[in-house]
Amino acid sequence: MRTVIFVNGLVEDYATMARWLQPDDYRICADGGTRHCAALGLTPHVIVGDLDSADPELVARFVAAGAEVERHPPQKDQTDLELSLERALHDGADEIILLGALGGRLDQTLANLHIVAQRRWPVPVRIAEGGQLAHVLIGPDRLVIDLPPGSMVSVIPFSPVVTGITYAGLRYPLEDATLRFGSTKGVSNEVEERPASVTIQEGMLLVVEESLNAVEKNNNR
Repeated sequence: MRTVIFVNGLVEDYATMARWLQPDDYRICADGGTRHCAALGLTPHVIVGDLDSADPELVARFVAAGAEVERHPPQKDQTDLELSLERALHDGADEIILLGALGGRLDQTLANLHIVAQRRWPVPVRIAEGGQLAHVLIGPDRLVIDLPPGSMVSVIPFSPVVTGITYAGLRYPLEDATLRFGSTKGVSNEVEERPASVTIQEGMLLVVEESLNAVEKNNNR
């Protein structure tokens, strides 16, 4: 079951967000992420959080339409997103897409990225933002990138050291390379052959991919 979690981040382009959705998605709103669901004309299956940032009238409307509320006390050790991820797994998710996880508060943006990277989740967890899709690899791991030539791929170390980094099908190759935390060597690579791939042996690596159409759109702004 593919699960989409709407997070309470800043969203400027709902048309782009809508392109990540599929009709049979299981929809979870992390507290104030309810506003994104409403903006897209959708009803969530579950609302999770302490509801401190969700519009009470909107929540009531969703409940009347059949949404379930998993309410938590304000004094909690996990963010609404982390609780939503746990609920998604409990309900049988085999793939999780986060929408609205970036933008807005810098602390929440960084926290959301680190939640994805905090452990090896039992299912793929990805963050979609505009035309970009972010993955966290925890070695040993391999990501296949099925995007057309000209699409952008960036890798950023998320652990002190990432070893055994090997690219296939990218314009600027790496073979059994090591990148250290803070390195920008892996930023702004480009797909040459489809499918491309990124493989690592040890460490944690953030991989961000952006389709050719999205790259062209950003370059023309």
